[in-house]
Amino acid sequence: MAPTIYVASTNPGKLLDFSVAAGALGERGAITILALPGIAAILQAPEDEETFEGNARAKAIYYSHFLPGELMLADDSGLEVDALNGHPGVRSARYALDSGAPTRDGESVDQANNNFLLKEMAGIPAPQRSARYRCVLALARNGECFATGEGAVNGQILAEPIGTGGFGYDPLFFLPALGKTMAQIDLDTKHRLSHRGRAFRALLHQAQGKLS
Repeated sequence: MAPTIYVASTNPGKLLDFSVAAGALGERGAITILALPGIAAILQAPEDEETFEGNARAKAIYYSHFLPGELMLADDSGLEVDALNGHPGVRSARYALDSGAPTRDGESVDQANNNFLLKEMAGIPAPQRSARYRCVLALARNGECFATGEGAVNGQILAEPIGTGGFGYDPLFFLPALGKTMAQIDLDTKHRLSHRGRAFRALLHQAQGKLS
């Protein structure tokens, strides 16, 4: 029987990424990906660790208590920009909010973060705009984290967004080898190249024999 992994996230982009990653395994490694039922009503786990792995582990353990006996997947991921000394890093999802930057009317969290990043990167020449997406996934059951996986992908930060796909910083994250941003590529290519896809494959490799 194919295992089911529940994801501790309400982010539709992440859920889609994991579903595509699981689907790419084919019938022999079929995995069903579902959102944790009722997660919107659960008090959010604190994300106060200093590393991606620390936050991923803490979230997987925390949310696993709400669905005893089931596999619980949690992630922590973000953008590291070399010119900004690795920031926003673990604060990627709250970059603009943490900075106190004013938001425009009707602006989404992703738009606010992208606009603040562009402001921070203003005047930095193209050769110095290197960055990477990093992701750490953690898998837990009944309060025990028994597997982690990490992935990263290198790119550059553009001076303006391009593309309408993806989420987060994808419209600004340029992949030189493809000549496209993360927001311009199809889901299958994104799974193959992205930090989240690589982390998922690494996680499954470590969790072999423990998914039943």
